[in-house]
Amino acid sequence: MDAKDLAKRVAIITGGTRGIGAAIARRFKEGGYAVAAVYHNNAAAADAFSRETGIPVYKWDVADFDACQEGVSRVAKDLGGPVEILVNNAGITRDAMLHKMTPAQWCEVIATDLTSCFNMCRAVIGAMRNRGLGRIVNISSINGQKGQRGQTNYAAAKAGVIGFTKALALETASKGITVNAVAPGYIATDMVGAMSKDVLATIEGQIPVGRLGEADEVARIVQFLASEEATFITGSTITANGGQYMA
Repeated sequence: MDAKDLAKRVAIITGGTRGIGAAIARRFKEGGYAVAAVYHNNAAAADAFSRETGIPVYKWDVADFDACQEGVSRVAKDLGGPVEILVNNAGITRDAMLHKMTPAQWCEVIATDLTSCFNMCRAVIGAMRNRGLGRIVNISSINGQKGQRGQTNYAAAKAGVIGFTKALALETASKGITVNAVAPGYIATDMVGAMSKDVLATIEGQIPVGRLGEADEVARIVQFLASEEATFITGSTITANGGQYMA
């Protein structure tokens, strides 16, 4: 595929202006894709990211079905083509032990971390099926595989992402669409950096490679799964956790 064709290929990354999402967006931009980075909060950080990278940013709530429909249509119009690559990276935490967890803490995490996958995939899947081409990568988590105290909401959502990925992969494999998940371990992002030094030290002690992961290490996996080299990989969950949990 020549550079002219590549320039028409559109990728959407949700939660795409910070942390892992920002690293993924940069990777696709460097690869020649027309990239849209979606965010919901922290407009200052999103504006700074856009100025630094030249990647257009779009604000909408991925937990809102109608907002996702409207947002995807706007991106396709602005960037000049249907969405070929979708990376569902947006996620939040609202940690609490279950006996203290509020319904709001549960529902907010499920909506943003799991229902968003339905909302965003539903917005792009029709066009992908019609074209016979599409790449969807959903970001899960090590804690969706092994569980974590104080994160029944987050672990349930991220485990659900894996099940969602497998089912959608079965539905779309014959249509030229691959659907895969990446389950990162503890990555050096703002979210992880907000933990206390003692907690971080304990976590690092549990990682066989002896360090936190880097956002770009996850981004490289996502880039590969979206590439032509990965057309025989679908319904898979790729772990990137330094050996902390071997699924």
